[in-house]
Amino acid sequence: QVQLVESGGGLVHTGGSLRLSCSASGRTFSSNTMGWFRQAPGKEREFVAAITQIGGYTYYADSVKGRFTQSRDNANNTVYLQMNSLKPDDTAVYYCAATRVSFSRAYYYARNYDYWGQGTQVTVSS
Repeated sequence: QVQLVESGGGLVHTGGSLRLSCSASGRTFSSNTMGWFRQAPGKEREFVAAITQIGGYTYYADSVKGRFTQSRDNANNTVYLQMNSLKPDDTAVYYCAATRVSFSRAYYYARNYDYWGQGTQVTVSS
């Protein structure tokens, strides 16, 4: 089992920044890639970003490219999502997830992730 705990959400104005953290514990070595998803009210959960454990390769949704940056600290089993130039459309609950799948095309789909955090609310006011 892998336990994931997100933190860092909050309320910011348009153009502001937030940094989300996701701390992993448990059988972390069985996890390969860490992903971020978000879900706004009335909408489906959507892919935001992913980062591989080995090599630190990153993947981003088109809607966040150039604004969000993901990083990871393997020694401390933590991943980060730096979010800049935030927009009201970024308002959602953000979830951290872990997958053992090592096929890049799979990273974009929530169904391929085995473990999930409880989520952290991000609200961007206009």
